[in-house]
Amino acid sequence: MTQTTETAAPAEDTRPIRRHRIHRAWFVAAVAFVTIIGAAAFRSLPGLLIDPLHQEFGWSRGTISAAVSINLALYGLTAPFAAALMDRFGIRRVVAVALSVIALGSGLTYWMTAAWQLLLCWGLLVGLGTGSMALAFAATVTNRWFTERRGLVTGILTAASASGQLIFLPVLSWLVDEHDWRPAAVTVALAALAVVPFVWLLLRDHPADVGLKPYGAKEFVPKPPPVPGAARRAVRVLFSAARTGPFWLLAGSFAICGASTNGLIQTHFVPAAQDHHMPIQAAASLLAVIGVFDVVGTIASGWLTDRFEARRLLAVYYALRGISLLFLPMLMAPSVHPPMIFFIVFYGLDWVATVPPTVALCREQYGDDSAIVFGWVLASHQVGAALVAFLGGVARDVFGTYDMVWYSSGALCAAATLMVLVIRRRTADGVAAA
Repeated sequence: MTQTTETAAPAEDTRPIRRHRIHRAWFVAAVAFVTIIGAAAFRSLPGLLIDPLHQEFGWSRGTISAAVSINLALYGLTAPFAAALMDRFGIRRVVAVALSVIALGSGLTYWMTAAWQLLLCWGLLVGLGTGSMALAFAATVTNRWFTERRGLVTGILTAASASGQLIFLPVLSWLVDEHDWRPAAVTVALAALAVVPFVWLLLRDHPADVGLKPYGAKEFVPKPPPVPGAARRAVRVLFSAARTGPFWLLAGSFAICGASTNGLIQTHFVPAAQDHHMPIQAAASLLAVIGVFDVVGTIASGWLTDRFEARRLLAVYYALRGISLLFLPMLMAPSVHPPMIFFIVFYGLDWVATVPPTVALCREQYGDDSAIVFGWVLASHQVGAALVAFLGGVARDVFGTYDMVWYSSGALCAAATLMVLVIRRRTADGVAAA
């Protein structure tokens, strides 16, 4: 009997071909970066307008600083509600509306003639808009799209605010110096509007929307259902977190962070330099240099946060910042000299390097609610900034100098150093460890 041997065709390999593609999470992070830059444009403007508004309308520096104070306070107080709204309506819708509100508030300042209009446009509208795109937005994007490299991504998105300052400060200072303050306000409005199409077309709320796992995740994560009652949830999370000691330590230290950055340097550095007869463009350029090194320092801080204990990083950052502020009154001069450049570089590296370890501590302490908790911690940051923005202007009116403000802020940074060192660590099972 002849045996017929049938040779089977080789089975087709149905395994998917591995393609090394860039994960969609990095594109979402890039859109978020550009979006935060657009929001940062208006925050570059207040320090440049204190003297022009004082000269044109005769408003006191305290009155103008009050508008800055409202803006900074709302920037923080809106953040936790915005984080909850993003859980309810999605990141894309909330951010697109926020950018439109920023453009409206900035554009309306072109026609203002009274101080209450400044408080309404510059304080209320822009404060609400920028608050809806505050660092809680960065925390929400990071938590949803990344399980690895969270510290690095948080650093990159935090640096976006400094990048906006870097991009817009030289342009806006030139516009103010050459063409008055109104073209600068219109430029900010147009910059915010220009980002809206990118947000609507490219930003996505969750990896599951495009059938992907978060970057670094082992398993697919389904998109959670919309969370109703955004305001109630934000308040509920606040009351829950407020019963814990770490929340108050994080909120208090971050309030000092805001007082010594947005409230102090960003608002009052340019008018303080002008008190010493430094040209406005030179002073604004120094702030822009802070923005350059802030990008480097914040991204480096994110990298360090992935590798070292967040508490100790924060303690080092606050201590160095406080020491540098004590030397600032001796560095003010009519021209830019090497010691001032050294201060600017040093301060820039430390500007918002505090954000990645603070976000990491919120995540460690509060888990799934960490983005909203960080929103409330950010609110304290902006309340501290608002107080110093206002009190700094009042101190200048009363004492004729900013020296007392620099020294007081340096002492506050020393207190922040001690506060973060006493935060207890949490182990994997949620038990506090010394």
